[in-house]
Amino acid sequence: MTQQNKQRSGSGSKPNRGDSKQPGKKRNKVVRILWIVFFAGLLGACLLIAMANYGLLGEMPSIEQLQNPNASEASQIYADDGTLMGKIYSEDRINVSFDQISPHVIQALVATEDERFYQHSGIDPRSLARALFSLGGEGGASTITMQTAKNLFTDYKRNAFIRIIQKLKESIIAIKLERNFTKNEIVTLYLNTVPFGDNVYGIRNAARTFFQVNPADLNINQAAVLIGMLKASTTYNPRLHMDKALQRRNVVINQMLRNHFVSAADAERIKKEPITLNYHKMSNSNGLAPYFRMELIRQLKAWCADPANKKPDGTTYNLYKDGLKIYTTINPDLQRYAESAVAKHMSSMQKLLDRQQNIKDGSIWKGHEITITRSMKRSNRWRASKDNGMSDADIEKSFHVKTKMRVFAWNKQRHTDTIMTPYDSIKYTKQMLQAGVMAMDPISGEVKAWVGGIDFQTYKFDHVNIHTKRQVGSTIKPLLYSMAIEQGGFTPSTPVEDVQQYFKGYGNVPATSATCTGRTMPMSEALAESRNCATAYIMKQLGPEGNEGAVKFVDFLKTCGITSKIDPYPSIALGSGEISLYEMMQAYSMFPGRGFTVQPMIITRIEDAHHNILYTSTPKRKQVISDITSSSLVSMMQDVIDYGTGRRMASYDIPGEIAGKTGTTNDNSDAWFIGFTPQLLVGVWTGCDSRFIRFNSTAIGQGSSLALPIWAYFFQKPIRIKMPV
Repeated sequence: MTQQNKQRSGSGSKPNRGDSKQPGKKRNKVVRILWIVFFAGLLGACLLIAMANYGLLGEMPSIEQLQNPNASEASQIYADDGTLMGKIYSEDRINVSFDQISPHVIQALVATEDERFYQHSGIDPRSLARALFSLGGEGGASTITMQTAKNLFTDYKRNAFIRIIQKLKESIIAIKLERNFTKNEIVTLYLNTVPFGDNVYGIRNAARTFFQVNPADLNINQAAVLIGMLKASTTYNPRLHMDKALQRRNVVINQMLRNHFVSAADAERIKKEPITLNYHKMSNSNGLAPYFRMELIRQLKAWCADPANKKPDGTTYNLYKDGLKIYTTINPDLQRYAESAVAKHMSSMQKLLDRQQNIKDGSIWKGHEITITRSMKRSNRWRASKDNGMSDADIEKSFHVKTKMRVFAWNKQRHTDTIMTPYDSIKYTKQMLQAGVMAMDPISGEVKAWVGGIDFQTYKFDHVNIHTKRQVGSTIKPLLYSMAIEQGGFTPSTPVEDVQQYFKGYGNVPATSATCTGRTMPMSEALAESRNCATAYIMKQLGPEGNEGAVKFVDFLKTCGITSKIDPYPSIALGSGEISLYEMMQAYSMFPGRGFTVQPMIITRIEDAHHNILYTSTPKRKQVISDITSSSLVSMMQDVIDYGTGRRMASYDIPGEIAGKTGTTNDNSDAWFIGFTPQLLVGVWTGCDSRFIRFNSTAIGQGSSLALPIWAYFFQKPIRIKMPV
């Protein structure tokens, strides 16, 4: 070995004291960094929690809000006997108390969702540790309290970062909830707010929708099904996926067994049972009196918007979220009688109309094709095709291609599946006869039945409400005759001339004298036989110059409660004016009401979610004519039934005193009958929405044939109505 190599070897073997200290320095530096990171992370976490707690990361509920959680709750509509008619909601939810929930539901929930619910204080450390170590693979860490916080106070977001912040907020809220509520109150809050699918929220509505029972009456099988849905309300919905729902139910039963809420023998027995659904979801399209409820919602929205009806905190009531309880005047029996009467008569009359030659060969549409075109362009089919980029020409061609569809039909289901072109389906739909029926207590004004059309599922247009105007025909005559007695000195025995009348500046009324008898007759006979010429004579006596009588009559109609705009032409005496059935009912109420009209009333009271009364209604009556005049008109309208245009009533064998008046407009476009007993006033309108679609035969299309039978079928039922004290 050379000297040089020895020197290299020797120099390499000597220890370096500086190098021996380096590893220690590095270790100390790493430790310091770790401690800095730890404390920085701890400080950051504390800061993050503080920021979340004080609302710097998004709004946090106040203590007052925590103590008074406000989950969206459906408003409920009740009939006059307490029957639930329907609900109004953005989320279908009705709250219940803890003692109204079956213990099986609580047990199934705790066993499945949060086994240590009664031991932790809002956050479960064991579940949290398990979730962290498994990265969520063995389940999440959300407790029932945290899920309640989410349901009440946070809106779920899919963004990962935002969701982390939400989780933090939910944990803080959960701890606060535990401090302010008992465990039973928290589990009740959760069950009242959790979604069960099908836009059903809360255990009460879930029990009613899926099983038609109250939540207190749910058995173990049913409770396990509903709690099983909470994992994935669509996947485990028994209406949609019965097999998956069954499997999930059995998982819940096993969890209940594990937590000693059910015995092994009972668990095995229940797991072998099928899921027996009794599904019925109430919507705006089903339930009692859907046309009435549509009008009710309109009036309720106006009530909520009225500044006089604000909450104690100064905010307005929300019809869709505040859980209002609305008690209405509708009588369920009378409503069903009215709907049945419409179906019975209109189904038979539709057959007659369908056999009419111009309906069979389609010639009734000649010159009215624009009606079909307008309907075509307003249809969902047209809009959907337009959204898909189709040209107008191509869309119109598609309306002449036969396709499978479901249309209205007079059968038990009220629909039939068929094949026809969309163009023909528009004609088919518009050729259906429609009807409007309203029954009212003539003293209180309480509306007892409201049928706005032949089928709400298919035809949403309401033919009863104040905005739907049709020519009233001869039903206007009792109002003119009332004015003649009250202001013109007439009596039922006053002679009137049944001859055509000339009005300066307006010509002859009626336009043709073909129906004039030329006789002089008592006014009572003129009304009973609905003599147009005699009625024009009476109008002229009330104002001989031009339209003077018509002007007076329009003013009188306003005092009767008719708000429709009516031009003062002499022909209004014969019913050329367009007025709603709703208004005509108010005007006619003065006959059985002994001279007083009464405004139709559909709400008796409104309560908030805690049963505090917010509104009560009282009859709004107004004297228009004297008791003597009303008695005279009642007697005259009894003559209408006994020997006049309403004599067909005798064939229906309806007991008791009946008075009323038929009405038919030109060309039979509108048929009316408004009649009453001492207890009940009922008005009926019938016709087609397109006025050119009508019966050619007056014998079939007049009020006594098309409208009166509905009234009669209604009264053939055992009518029971509570009169006001």
